[in-house]
Order: sequence, then C-alpha cells, then structure tokens
Amino acid sequence: MAFLSVEALSKTYLPGTPGEVIALRDVSFSLEKGRFYVIYGPSGAGKSTLLNLIGAMDSPTIGHVRMEGEDISSLNEKQKAAYRRDKVGFVFQFYSLFQKLNALENIQLAASLSKDPLDPVKMIEAVGLKDRKLSYPRELSGGEQQRVAIARAIVKKPLLLLADEPTGALDSKTGGEVLALLSSLCKREGITVLLSTHNEKIASCADAVLRLNDGVISPMEYNDHPIDPKDIEW
Repeated sequence: MAFLSVEALSKTYLPGTPGEVIALRDVSFSLEKGRFYVIYGPSGAGKSTLLNLIGAMDSPTIGHVRMEGEDISSLNEKQKAAYRRDKVGFVFQFYSLFQKLNALENIQLAASLSKDPLDPVKMIEAVGLKDRKLSYPRELSGGEQQRVAIARAIVKKPLLLLADEPTGALDSKTGGEVLALLSSLCKREGITVLLSTHNEKIASCADAVLRLNDGVISPMEYNDHPIDPKDIEW
C-alpha cells in the first residue's frame, strides 16, 4: 500500500457559472514514505490547489486523497483539523509566522499542538538560529524567517511535509541554503516531502518529479541521482 495516494482528483471553482475554473483534471499518483518529491510547473498550473487538497485545507470536486489507506477527502471538519495537526506540516512561500511571537515561541506553539513533538530549542539550533531565537519576525531576514517556518513545521514530527514554493520569495543563494536545510532535516527525521516549484534546479534535487500544467499531471519521473542542493550553482 502506498504511503499517500491521489486518485482521479479534480477541482473546479465556481462550477456551472461563467467564472468556472478547472484547477485540476483527473490527477493520480502515489508517494512512498520518506522520499523527497517535487511538483514542477508554471504559475497557475494548479500546484497550490493540489497541495491544499492533500493537506485537507480544501475539498476536491471529484476524487480521493488517501494517507496510509485512510480517505482524507471523506473526513469531517474536526477530523481534517486533527489530520492537519497530527500528520501534516506546512511551509509556505511567505513564512506565515506569528508576528507577536519570537522565533522560538513560534516553534514552541507548533510543538504544543503535537502529541509527541521534537525539542523546540534543538530545532531552532538545527536551523542555525540559536543566537536569533528571541528575535521577532520583523527583526529577521527572509531566509531566517523561512528557517523558522521550516523548524515550526518539522517540530511536530509530521508524516508529510507540504512546501508551497518555499524559496519563491528568497534570492537564489538564500533559497538554495533553505532548500538544503529542508532536505537534510526531512531526511534525518524520515519525513515525506512534497514541494511545489517553478524552478528547474529545485526539481533536479528530488527523488521524483511530477510535472503539472493547466491542471493536468504527467507520469512521475524518477531521478536515480538527485543533486544535493549544496552542490547546485544557484
């Protein structure tokens, strides 16, 4: 049984109206546990929609998302909230940190919602921000804020980490450093990663790539020799 399977997934916004938008069309694929996957495609391809459906932040029009056999699409809102809390970590393009909490407090808050979290202090050290743990988001650079967001997502020990263009708001060098950090931490913790990007270089770092365009997905492309993000000339 696949760790996560997406089965004939479609999403239509405003169906039956003049403004109808078909964001995803009959998308199917499966993921193995503990591997690093990339969804690659241009802006507007449906990448964020797909991540939102897998993360139970939205509901499909048709189709199913199953994690370890459980049909996520059929859960009620309370069950979906528990799924997001206990099994999924999220990293977004624009960090989404709590501005009134310092870096460590942002991570501690996520840890407090988990049944068996990692140590928040060790996590902030793992992302290289030991000396910035009492700084507030406004006092941190974009790269530092994204490091906090990664630590916040991983401290819960999620089974699946969904990263939506996590380097999109960063310069190339900082983005490469953040990607290398994300990759190494997830490998260390055995977390399955599904990351969306429009950057071909990031796609070359994945164990496998799913290409998405106009809501249609291509067969998964496996990479026998993924490139270490540290070795890419950004």
